[in-house]
Amino acid sequence: MNAITEIPAPAAMGPLRFPAYPIAGLAGTSFKPEHFAAILEEGQQDGFFEVHAENYMGAGGPPHRALEAIRRDHPLSLHGVCMSIGGPGPIDKTHLGRFQALVERYEPALVSEHLAWSTHETTFFNDLLPLPYTEATLARVCEHIDEVQAAIGRLILLENPSTYVRFPESTLSETDFIRAIARRTGCGLLLDINNVFVSATNHGFSALDYLADFPLEGVGEIHLAGHAEQADDEGDLLLIDSHDGPVSDAVWKLYRIIIGRCGPIPTLVEWDSSIPDWPILKAEASAARTMLEGARAATRREQSHAA
Repeated sequence: MNAITEIPAPAAMGPLRFPAYPIAGLAGTSFKPEHFAAILEEGQQDGFFEVHAENYMGAGGPPHRALEAIRRDHPLSLHGVCMSIGGPGPIDKTHLGRFQALVERYEPALVSEHLAWSTHETTFFNDLLPLPYTEATLARVCEHIDEVQAAIGRLILLENPSTYVRFPESTLSETDFIRAIARRTGCGLLLDINNVFVSATNHGFSALDYLADFPLEGVGEIHLAGHAEQADDEGDLLLIDSHDGPVSDAVWKLYRIIIGRCGPIPTLVEWDSSIPDWPILKAEASAARTMLEGARAATRREQSHAA
């Protein structure tokens, strides 16, 4: 199966501000300012970095100086967390304008957002909230994605959510809902394997069955992350997509299965709280890189046998 490895960007209107590094088959990490000095000391990394767009919506200052330095030597993935693509109201035009400006400023190799909502009227929630999978919601999500893609002049990747509740009014499965979005809008997909494992555990379904039904041909980036274990009100296991620890063995196993099917897709290790020292985060990305190299070698063997 051939998955998306690069999201096409429009023809440049002028010279690029940064080098157009390839990102296909690379492993990367979230860029955290506390790691900046260590990264600079090591020099150019064999990978890429991802940042949350909302952390760079100011005009300048130290955050932009650091990100410009990172971008000069590495491909960048720009990941939005507050667009509220699944929200009932219209896309915030001011927020979208700032997002568009970041895409133009940093020329990221990948641009992504979440299948979630986080705003209601003038209230902004510090969370990514789920939505019912209905035809009405599908139409609204597609309208929002079309608006975002038209504004930035390129396709985005849409990330599957981690969920803790289900809606009785849903008429579509999550995989069918995501498949329909990709078909109607042309967007790519960001497959967060930790999100799949978290949701599968919380709702009691098979992560493998979910992945077997996921439209893998549209995946342009994979996310891996750690999760936390809690107990719900009835004492049952509840997983939280916490991004505060290493990738679990179960998620690594699912990852191996997916890249065995799809080949080496750009993979990002997220670690957003209880942030470790740089060597620990780098080691997580190195583990992903080793698996990607194995998938790449397997793909070459298959192509050689086919020839």
